[in-house]
Amino acid sequence: MKMYAVRRRSFLKSFLKNWELYVIISPVIAFYIIFEYIPMYGVQIAFKNFVATKGIWGSSWVGFDHFERFFNSYFFWRLIKNTLGLSLLQLAFGFPIPILLALMINEVRLKLFKRFVQTVTYAPHFLSTVVLVGMIVIFVSPQSGIVNQIIVLFGGEPISFMTQPEWFKSMYVASGVWQQMGWSSIIYLAALAGIDPQLHEAAKVDGASRLQRIWNVNLPGIMPTIVILLILNMGSIMSIGFEKVYLMQNDLNMDSSDVISTYVYRTGIIQAQYSFSAAVGLFNSVINMILLVVVNLIAKRLNETSLW
Repeated sequence: MKMYAVRRRSFLKSFLKNWELYVIISPVIAFYIIFEYIPMYGVQIAFKNFVATKGIWGSSWVGFDHFERFFNSYFFWRLIKNTLGLSLLQLAFGFPIPILLALMINEVRLKLFKRFVQTVTYAPHFLSTVVLVGMIVIFVSPQSGIVNQIIVLFGGEPISFMTQPEWFKSMYVASGVWQQMGWSSIIYLAALAGIDPQLHEAAKVDGASRLQRIWNVNLPGIMPTIVILLILNMGSIMSIGFEKVYLMQNDLNMDSSDVISTYVYRTGIIQAQYSFSAAVGLFNSVINMILLVVVNLIAKRLNETSLW
């Protein structure tokens, strides 16, 4: 009780001293409470046979029946394979490219050209998902798409990219890298700006080339940022964005494009299987949480850099 009283007095003292900061952060806290924590009340329908007329509390408990149904379903391994495949490909190409772009932009000495490159690479980020997918459809059209025109120019046959399952992952990842690489490089450019210039001066005195300074000064300087962002990316590896996949998806490429988020939408919203879709979504979130904790623990032991 004494320890509790001491902590309470300490918190009150801190609150009165820094009340302006608490007022500033209160909208953010309110947002997470209202839109992130209160909705967790509804997670229990994953363990119930939810009936809208009975409400959440009035619906009967079924335990893990919905989870067992999902694990034994025909779609389970296809969803896992597609979700992990897209996520790992996006991580393999979408994570290092912004780092390389930031390192290259940082080495540009002509300010006007540097700003031009930054503007050109940042711009795709502000395209809406609908516009981006529309551009993809136009570019890869078998009749008039510029991609197929180039293929025909070199003697090839037009390819129907949007209807062939084997091309879906490539198009999804390539378009995602193009859209996000410039925006994702901003945080690395900020980290590079914080590196002490004296380290570069010392490296120059020692005769280090520009490439050697990038490898031995810049990369170690931004390594904590890289590790933190890698942990965050690994923590959401099962959470492929719904909108873009859904807009690129059709009946012909379903074998490669059907992921957990689109399956939850199809079963939950279209087929009104609320409890089953909630169970699938909860399974996805639990896997993400486990991955986040494991990767954070590994990073902490190997590099002493972690989220907590």
